[in-house]
Amino acid sequence: MTNETGPPKAVWVERKIAGIQIRLETGQVARQAHGAVICTMGDTMTFSAAVYGPGRDDLDFFPLTVDYREKTESAGKIPGGFFKREGRPTTKEILTMRMIDRSIRPMFAEGFRQEVQVMSHSLTYDGRTNADVCAMIGSFAACAISGLPMDYVLGACRIGHLDGELVAFPQDDRRREESRLDLVVAGHRDGLAMVEAGARELSEEEMIDALEMADGICKEIVSLIEELKKKAGKPTIAWKAPVKDVELEKAVARSSADIKKALRTKGKHERSSAVSAIKDRVVAELVAGYPEDKVVARTKAIKNAFHDVQMAVERECIAEGTRVDGRRWDEIRQITIVPDFIPRQHGSVLFTRGETQALVSVTLGTPDDEQIIDGIEDEYRKSFYLHYNFPPYSVGETRRFMGPGRREIGHGRLAERSLQVVLPPREQFPYTIRIVSDIMESNGSSSMASVCGGTLALMLAGVPLVQPVAGIAMGLVKEGDTMAILSDIQGSEDHNGDMDFKVAGSGLGITALQMDIKVKGVTRGLLESALEQAREGRKFILRTMLEAVRRPKDTISPYAPRMEQIKIPSDKIGFLIGPGGKQIKELQSTYGVKITIVDDDGNVKVFGVDSAKVDACIAVIQGMTETPKIGTRYTGTVKSVRDFGAFIEILPGVEGLCHVSELADGYVNKVTDVVQVGDEIEVVVINIDDRGKVKVSRKALLEPAEDGAGV
Repeated sequence: MTNETGPPKAVWVERKIAGIQIRLETGQVARQAHGAVICTMGDTMTFSAAVYGPGRDDLDFFPLTVDYREKTESAGKIPGGFFKREGRPTTKEILTMRMIDRSIRPMFAEGFRQEVQVMSHSLTYDGRTNADVCAMIGSFAACAISGLPMDYVLGACRIGHLDGELVAFPQDDRRREESRLDLVVAGHRDGLAMVEAGARELSEEEMIDALEMADGICKEIVSLIEELKKKAGKPTIAWKAPVKDVELEKAVARSSADIKKALRTKGKHERSSAVSAIKDRVVAELVAGYPEDKVVARTKAIKNAFHDVQMAVERECIAEGTRVDGRRWDEIRQITIVPDFIPRQHGSVLFTRGETQALVSVTLGTPDDEQIIDGIEDEYRKSFYLHYNFPPYSVGETRRFMGPGRREIGHGRLAERSLQVVLPPREQFPYTIRIVSDIMESNGSSSMASVCGGTLALMLAGVPLVQPVAGIAMGLVKEGDTMAILSDIQGSEDHNGDMDFKVAGSGLGITALQMDIKVKGVTRGLLESALEQAREGRKFILRTMLEAVRRPKDTISPYAPRMEQIKIPSDKIGFLIGPGGKQIKELQSTYGVKITIVDDDGNVKVFGVDSAKVDACIAVIQGMTETPKIGTRYTGTVKSVRDFGAFIEILPGVEGLCHVSELADGYVNKVTDVVQVGDEIEVVVINIDDRGKVKVSRKALLEPAEDGAGV
């Protein structure tokens, strides 16, 4: 029997948007997923699927999982490593997962609790259009046609700044090397939803222009996805929102005045304890008399209602003009800085802002310490990287502690790109730089504390930064006609607010921006006000930082590797390395240094803590690789004696013949009358034949003898 039905039919839409052809297709693959889309941008293709599970009454949170993978076959590569298959997600993949998650999570209908998984991966990478934004658009489209209850359809785009102009969807090679901006935005018909940006000190006005450009492109992509939804979208699924117990909410709300008073308690943990005491009292009062089998469910409902009341009370406090810790809207928490907190580290600082504290260290390494990035893009090396750690003790909690999670990866990358653009050129400062930020205490804005601490630690390590950089986390609370823009937000203001945006930059402009927006629609006026307030806050923090550390140290730490660079003949590289690396390993062991062959042109760098040993190693390398030239003087060692002359080692592995007639000014009866094996003598090169054999003379360097001498 043959199958007469034929292949499944695809439904697709296509449009040229901002200079790039975008195609969205569904219906041909993954038909058992609730929504599946292949997105094509240029010649880059990604696959995305959205699926959901049944509703569960026992959940009081939204179980959303987002996954993205860059398959090496999409770039015509085979994975490295022993197993030859993809392993744990890379940093790039995790950052893309976070951008998709942060965009779609606020879009789901309030109260929706069914498990949702959004998964995507690359199919083809053309070397020009990055697969991350393509996967974002595909994921948004898969969600849109799946029947999931979402308030908005989303679009995404990338904006660069090339040749003095804003450019949509810049090509990857130019974006990495030339662009002053790398901005990724997700948005819907009413405004922006998520912003992630790295910049080379862009002004606030330039950044707002870029956001407006991105907003317009996102709207066009939303229109394309809506067209696909009309053709192939499923009806919105039936789901049941949790039924609100109005009487219970009113009963809990009666504690608002007590909550407001407790929220004014100084100190994060003291405030939390004061609020928890009220919560425990309310729970005890409202579960009294309930059947034992219903107490657990009742307690859970009371705590959820209490959470909502606490949020409303804090927002009310902010709208009245004073935050719960007593600060004005634009007031920065107290900052303390302890330079060189760990003296033997190459650079370290303890940076504290309010109840957020980061212990930041800088380690200087050699080019061998560069990180190799291998993915679907061309392999490249990173000479600067920042690692962020958020241990449970920083918030006074216990929890299972494993490797870095998505939060650590995301915060670390934000801080890294904030600082990357102000590092000196490699030619000026050839060290590999690693920053580690350990969060010791946390009450909001720990990633921006890592930026401030990173700048200070770099300066203390002697890294000649182009400009110092500071970071600040901003917030927004919109209550009625009141629009409160908050500087340096703490944890509860992030959780209870309407927008969280982190801005890092120097005195000249913005170097990184990250924004998550919960309100529907953000005007240019609001963005201008928020970025201007962030700029003033950033300048205040920079001034405070520079009072503690005025400028980069003139020299690097004595515990950091010293670096010297020389150039050897390219044909001597193999000789320096030796068979199986024997020669170079022996030099490294003898002098306690690390030797790096920089390139095929013969540039060599020597790193070591002991300057004298570095200099000695350099001298040996120069001697080993030097090519003798006629007229050059050497102090050599007599290696052997013959009747006709002596062989003098003038360079490591290079011997020259000093003929008996060239040993002294006058007649020499026996060679040993003048030199013995092991003697050090000064000679000059007088000839090099076409086979490379060297002849030297001692006589040519002696004062002429008087008449009759030596006869």
